[in-house]
Amino acid sequence: MTEAIKLYHCRDARSFRVLWALEELGLPYSLELMRFPPRATYEGYRDINPLGTVPALVAGGKLMTESAAIPHFLATRYGPSPLAVAPEEADYAAYLNFLHMGEATLTFPQTVFLRYTRLEPPERRHPQAAEDYAVWFGSRLRNAETLIGPEFACAGRFTMADISVGYAVMLAQSIGLAEQVTPGMTAYFERLSRRDGFIRAKVAQGTPDGTTDPLG
Repeated sequence: MTEAIKLYHCRDARSFRVLWALEELGLPYSLELMRFPPRATYEGYRDINPLGTVPALVAGGKLMTESAAIPHFLATRYGPSPLAVAPEEADYAAYLNFLHMGEATLTFPQTVFLRYTRLEPPERRHPQAAEDYAVWFGSRLRNAETLIGPEFACAGRFTMADISVGYAVMLAQSIGLAEQVTPGMTAYFERLSRRDGFIRAKVAQGTPDGTTDPLG
């Protein structure tokens, strides 16, 4: 299947999940690298993505905006690929659970922490809310660790679920939540970050040394 794929991306924002997935799959794509927040810095972006958020992936003329759903879409639409777990596999339920956990359970409290520590103007920042959500994130991450397999999230291999969960760990380490990341989850992410696909994604967005800037 030959379709034009374009990703609108801010450096190390949630859209990094999609960039990483594209590189793991070896799919051809064009990349529009924007400053964060794109709805304020990229003229006409809301005409592309009415939500004003990243990612925005346009594939075959269709728009997708959810960073946990897009990697699975890519692996199945342009597959078959071992990066997706098939319904007949034993770990299919775990795969879907981790795929969505990375965003809905782990990244969400981090974004609240980030908002009230760095994104809001100083007079609107809220240290107590930030602290509460930091602790909430840490608790959720520790609980997630009890479910993760010995090397990868599930199915005994690297999958799109690892991209979803791994990004959440990457984000935590870059926004002041590193103390909430256990040694086990640190080691998990270190394994993921040695993958060629991860390294290529970093190079593609202009951070070949592996540094992270979630504000683009």
